[in-house]
Amino acid sequence: MKLHEYQAKEIFARYGIAVPQGRVVATAAEAESVAEGFGGRAVVKAQVHAGGRGKAGGVKVAQSAADAADAARGMLSASLVTNQTGPEGVPVNQVLVEELADIAKEMYLALTVDRVERCPVLLVSASGGMDIEEVAESSPESIHSEPIDPVLGLMPFQSRRIARRLGLEAGAAAAAPGLLSALYRVFVDNDCTLVEVNPLIVTGDGRLVALDAKISVDDDAMFRRPEMLALRDTTQEDELEAQAADLDIAYVNLDGDVGCLVNGAGLAMATLDVTSSVGAAPANFLDVGGGASVDKVASAVGIILSDPKVRRVLVNVFGGILRCDIAAEGIVQAYRNTGSGLPIVVRMLGTNVDDGKRILGESGLPVVFAETLSEAAEAIRRAG
Repeated sequence: MKLHEYQAKEIFARYGIAVPQGRVVATAAEAESVAEGFGGRAVVKAQVHAGGRGKAGGVKVAQSAADAADAARGMLSASLVTNQTGPEGVPVNQVLVEELADIAKEMYLALTVDRVERCPVLLVSASGGMDIEEVAESSPESIHSEPIDPVLGLMPFQSRRIARRLGLEAGAAAAAPGLLSALYRVFVDNDCTLVEVNPLIVTGDGRLVALDAKISVDDDAMFRRPEMLALRDTTQEDELEAQAADLDIAYVNLDGDVGCLVNGAGLAMATLDVTSSVGAAPANFLDVGGGASVDKVASAVGIILSDPKVRRVLVNVFGGILRCDIAAEGIVQAYRNTGSGLPIVVRMLGTNVDDGKRILGESGLPVVFAETLSEAAEAIRRAG
């Protein structure tokens, strides 16, 4: 789960990490009022769950309170399209109005999980700001990686080494270990998958300040992080993916027109691959899980059928914990609830497969049965 910048900065501040003064607002008038408190000069930043805001017009420097109001008005009246969003962009419901910072140096810093080394890793670069992606592509050697032993934590010698890598001098170098230690505590204490500061700046008087902040929290840790779940902004999420998440259904929206219902992540990946191999494009990844009930299957199929892109449905179920008759009853229930007439190709194997096929065959749905995954893919191609 992603947090907004202002939410991440509130967490940073609780850990003693310096951030600019600012306030999140939802109207142009409020933005003007906050900017007036900073003497008129401020920066207005769209609060969205996407990077690349600066190049997309989502970060603007205002030289007066009226400029701040105009910038906020423009952002709040439209969706923001960046290189990390789809062409439809994401809605801007709030903006963060902050004091202008005295920037002497910009750097990049992030904590994430290295899945190869199976430990947290600290990534730093002396080159930060809007062009960090280009830096990573053109000069990967300029990004330093520091693995962190999860038992020992971030060690002082590592912090000193990072300060040297960043080229910090005097007061900033002395302050670096405390800042890095605080960021690591944020990462561990809150079950984060990412803590990113871009840019981390050195001010004119030598202070280290997190000018931006990004936090992502592990979805699987939400059962013990209810305070984080309260920060969720569903307006920034894909509507269908948000519905599926609330129902504990693994779902990812894709660009194709073949709605896919599968039980098991590996089976789902194979289904997507085979579907693509015959020239059909999957509309989603969906793993309904092994112990799904009739209602959960119906909800999953309902999500598929509510996607306006979907023109045909492919079901690939291997009955085990999820019996084929349960899956069939859920499919029929969803079609009846939605009144859909979309063609459906079904491949079923395993527990109660005959009952499942009988339920679907007697339902009156436009169903085609297939024995193998290749046959199912070919049938879905013909259905298009």
